[in-house]
Amino acid sequence: MIHVIARGRIGLLRLIHLPLKNRNKDLSYAVTAVQIGFRLAKYGRRKPLYSVLDSFLDKVARHPHKPFIIFEKSSYTYREADQESNRLARALSTHAKLKEGDTVALFLGNEPLYVWSWLALAKLGCTAALLNCNIRSKSLLHCFSCCEAKALVVGAGKLAKYLDAVEEVLPSLRQQGVRVFIFSEECDTEGIESLCDKIQQASDQPLSPHLRANTNLKSPAVYIYTSGTTGLPKAAVINQERVWMATFLQSVAGVRSDDILYLYLPLYHSAGFLMGLCGGITIILRRKFSASNFWDDCRKHNVTVFQYIGEIMRYLCSTPKKDNERDHKVRLGIGNGIRSDTWAEFLQRFGYIRICECYGATEGNIGFVNYVGKVGAIGKDISVEEVQLVQVEEAVRDSRGFCIQVPRGETGLLVAKIGVRTPFAGYAKNNQQTEKKRLRDVFVKGDIYFNSGDLLKIDHEGFVYFQDRIGDTFRWKGENVATTEVADHLIMVDCIEEANVYGVKVPGHEGRTGMAAIKLKEGVDFDGQATYQHVKNYLPSYARPRFIRIQVTPVTGTFKQMKGRLAEEGFDPAVITERLLYLDDAKGYIPMTQEIFSAITEGRIRL
Repeated sequence: MIHVIARGRIGLLRLIHLPLKNRNKDLSYAVTAVQIGFRLAKYGRRKPLYSVLDSFLDKVARHPHKPFIIFEKSSYTYREADQESNRLARALSTHAKLKEGDTVALFLGNEPLYVWSWLALAKLGCTAALLNCNIRSKSLLHCFSCCEAKALVVGAGKLAKYLDAVEEVLPSLRQQGVRVFIFSEECDTEGIESLCDKIQQASDQPLSPHLRANTNLKSPAVYIYTSGTTGLPKAAVINQERVWMATFLQSVAGVRSDDILYLYLPLYHSAGFLMGLCGGITIILRRKFSASNFWDDCRKHNVTVFQYIGEIMRYLCSTPKKDNERDHKVRLGIGNGIRSDTWAEFLQRFGYIRICECYGATEGNIGFVNYVGKVGAIGKDISVEEVQLVQVEEAVRDSRGFCIQVPRGETGLLVAKIGVRTPFAGYAKNNQQTEKKRLRDVFVKGDIYFNSGDLLKIDHEGFVYFQDRIGDTFRWKGENVATTEVADHLIMVDCIEEANVYGVKVPGHEGRTGMAAIKLKEGVDFDGQATYQHVKNYLPSYARPRFIRIQVTPVTGTFKQMKGRLAEEGFDPAVITERLLYLDDAKGYIPMTQEIFSAITEGRIRL
């Protein structure tokens, strides 16, 4: 099966060699992992497959009136969610002519209709492609096309910006014969069909399970997009087995059936969709995160569990202190990316909340869970042969041509063996990028490992610590940013001839924010307004370069070596003698001054 099962079984055998400290927690984790393995094996043997959808339907039967989704001023029970998704499934089946195995792309924000759409497609035996609702133009069309979706379902309501984005690529979609539907009563745009009126006319009666009779553990359940290391986003194939494993993570973390989960992370992300949505508990769903409303919402809805990315904790710690901020029922936080200092500050300020830090790539075949609660660690390793750290610089090889393992306590590139227990499904319709994630002949001839692109360190107690990312990518605001894609957009601006995009560290912030070193076309001055409008129109906010450095000499050439030097030099105008610009959200690109630099590094300007 998958890595958790492998680690659990092997971990049980090796626990006798671990120190007494944390042994009970290690044992509990290993036993849970083995139990998960047996459950998943049992589900896989059932004909037809017992999927996460079937688990949801069992919950509908057991507690139909239990709240499932609470969103703004509306509350939906498990039965109501089932009925709404039945109507939507029938409407799509009738008007989009969907059949088992088809793919439908979803382009909408956090709202109950997102959940109904996924359930509806699962009932039809279809795969949902979860498009990032921030992407536009070329990226949007690419993401849609690479999963070969038959139809596109678009959000409406308050977020009409989705319609504008789809209208921009509509001619291309129509050429491909794609049916486009929008959640509205009517639509005047030729080529886009209204969906809400069709849903109202549909029956809410259950659909036959025969519609998904051929689904198995290896069948694609959803496509989730990742920036990866280069170029445009790639559609990671998340099969039925992976969806199950994500739901089991809640059990490992200690989530109970009576818990109430606060979910504000984007549902197009693996964290929001897989870790949050598929667990079968009551969910308080928000359109997006709000630091000022977080604790009020938790008190109002008696929230006991929340999800986070590292930045979320920092935002909460940055809010003005209140007398009642320890007055809540939250007992557990699940997520990834929290820094040690923020972790400690969060607990000191808001009271004891168990933090379950996790690590794993959307498309990866390995992950870690910090079930012990060690501050700063992303997980704990129970010494499994499938997981290794090797020397970096494109995975250094020894005289025999094999990778070199790093000892405990040193930083190395995380690689995970690809095999029956730790499969790697790759990217939809992208064999080239799939192959780039595979390392061959790593320790012996013929072996294949998944290249995570992440630098980790494992200490002598087995705790795992994230160190950095390598390759042409960086992480900002909880999103992966592909430098190649950003550079491709920058050179579309008339004044820019070359662009080298990289991430720079900012004091007090997790990850790296974007910076670009550019070379202008000969005889042309930098057009800050045109550059700002272009990145605003074509890049999501987290991918827009916050700093621009104008260079006279070429900015590519020795590309990777130059990225490293530029990233180290950062954005300090006292260090950089070349022209330097800062993206002010209200004014666009303006000259970078020492005053602005000091305000950023001292926390008076928050990026």
